[in-house]
Amino acid sequence: METGNDTQISEFNLLGFSKGPELQPLTFGLFLSMYLITVFGNLLILLAVSSDSRLHTPMYFFLANLSFVDFCFTSTTVPKMLWNFQTQSKVITYEGCITQMYFFLVFAGLDNFLLSVMAYDRFVAICYPLNYMVIMNPRLCGLLVLVSWITSVLHSLLQTSMVLQLSFCTEVEIPHFFCELNQMIQLACSDTFINNLVMDLAAVLLGGAPLAGVLYSYSKIVSSIRRISSALGKYKAFSTCASHLSVVSLFYCTSLGVYLSSAATQSSHSSATASVMYTVVTPMLNPFIYSLRNRDIKRALKRIVGIPAMHGTIVLRPKTCP
Repeated sequence: METGNDTQISEFNLLGFSKGPELQPLTFGLFLSMYLITVFGNLLILLAVSSDSRLHTPMYFFLANLSFVDFCFTSTTVPKMLWNFQTQSKVITYEGCITQMYFFLVFAGLDNFLLSVMAYDRFVAICYPLNYMVIMNPRLCGLLVLVSWITSVLHSLLQTSMVLQLSFCTEVEIPHFFCELNQMIQLACSDTFINNLVMDLAAVLLGGAPLAGVLYSYSKIVSSIRRISSALGKYKAFSTCASHLSVVSLFYCTSLGVYLSSAATQSSHSSATASVMYTVVTPMLNPFIYSLRNRDIKRALKRIVGIPAMHGTIVLRPKTCP
């Protein structure tokens, strides 16, 4: 279909998922509340990790990076949606749409890579506890995060530059609440075979490889825990990765569920609604999962808000004479 760029458009319409205007105030309040909770929760985790020297360890270094990425991930899509609700407008400029898609891909990829890196960190902590600080040295931790950033940025640049080569016709309505890559490709009038091929390859390589790393790490963790003789030892070993396992399950189950269901039903409206789970709900719940199951984080948060920290259960016993 030879359309070229002579039908260059200047804006798109984000249809979202609320068709009735009577539901918009409720939807606006719901998403505003979730966004504020997400921002507040993730910034508290960042503040807790940075302010407490006892949390300057590899595990909390990766957690702080995950909180920062979750904050940026949600901020890429939700503020624009809230602004459109407030102004009763569905318009997003072409440049704004491309920019939103670029940053969404960057932070979605970072979420994926960081969860895999954190799984490797837990694998080393449980399977090689004596060599943990030697293996997970600051240089390696920084390198893992840097590689995650570089890979995500390069992937996003590739996908975005390929979308920029597409031409769009008069149909500029995106049945989503943000500029999602797949929806953008479907709206194009020009040939999208290469775009779809690259998108599928990226999903397999950049999505499947981190997931395989997570599954491999936890298979080794489970094998190592099973070899521990005492029940208390098993509980302590499992508790060190319980929070991360919960976050991993939430992220991958929701994101895979969205794309599998959208591919099966071909319903853009249901896909937009389901996407809320991993774009909004998951980043909102992550701080709660880590803070509720982690005594170190709870202690640091109590100190930040001015509540005296209880360092475990303190029992005063008189000294016994020899």
